Amino acid sequence: MEIITFTTQESDWRTPRVGALLNDEYLLDFERSFEGADRPANQVTWLDMDGPWFQKSRDKYESLAHDPGALTQAADKGWLTKRSAAYWVAPVPRPGKLICIGLNYRDHAAESNMPIPERPVVFSKFSTAVIAPGEAVIVPPTSKQVDYEAELAVVIGRRAKNVSVSHALDYVLGYTVFNDVSARDFQFADGQWQRGKSCDTFAPMGPKIVTADGVPDPHKLSIKLRLNGKTMQDSNTDQLIFGVPELVAFLSETITLEPGDVIATGTPPGVGFARKPPVFLKAGDVMEVEIEGLGTLNNPVVEASGLSGSLGTDGLSHRRVVAT
Repeated sequence: MEIITFTTQESDWRTPRVGALLNDEYLLDFERSFEGADRPANQVTWLDMDGPWFQKSRDKYESLAHDPGALTQAADKGWLTKRSAAYWVAPVPRPGKLICIGLNYRDHAAESNMPIPERPVVFSKFSTAVIAPGEAVIVPPTSKQVDYEAELAVVIGRRAKNVSVSHALDYVLGYTVFNDVSARDFQFADGQWQRGKSCDTFAPMGPKIVTADGVPDPHKLSIKLRLNGKTMQDSNTDQLIFGVPELVAFLSETITLEPGDVIATGTPPGVGFARKPPVFLKAGDVMEVEIEGLGTLNNPVVEASGLSGSLGTDGLSHRRVVAT
């Protein structure tokens, strides 16, 4: 199942809805498929694999995906939304926790002149950095060294505490595409990474969550980043030092993971600051992060000047995008 979060022109863009792609024309609107029933107040509740809302929505999706007659009836009931009418936002617009892993590709550690870590290097981004596919990454006026980082992201689907490596994947809802945009001058000058990683718009995510059953092996996926059409990063998730089960188990030792939490698993080599000469983002650039089976995340780059008020107070994009 491919889960998206979206709004439509007639709805309040500050209250996005969750749905699943059915075909090239329609998506199932989870909320509208529960006629006359109470709906969860929290958008993230739809992503809780142990909760009734996810289970019921998945059952409806499965019935529609395999029965053309049921699909026609669902359209008549108003359960479906045309893909062309949906404004896609980040699949998890406000993750409770946005946890990132540094130096998790052996070659990236080498190009960064850092030793191979003995345990995962953990940092975080503030959730206000999250933006949608198609939305602009804004270069802060005081940074001259903004960089890109293509990453596979894991979306947690059930509460996880002290889980074992052997059972860790049972807690994964699915996977999405992520770009860990970083202000290197902030990052290296501060002596820690929080500010340089958490600037507004520095966490593009999407276009969708592909549920775990649709990703047979998250450690065998091609991952690429193109900048203005030129391939800058080209690797495979089989090069991860710490795989998804190890990361979930390690983090859950001390941090309770909850549905809707996002773990960005690290970036492969080819980042801008390590190139000779370095390559940093500038206004007019376009980044594309592509991960096999998960789609492509596209984001332009703009300068901060003249953009005050371009985002809502909750950071959600209301730009319509056509995602793959």
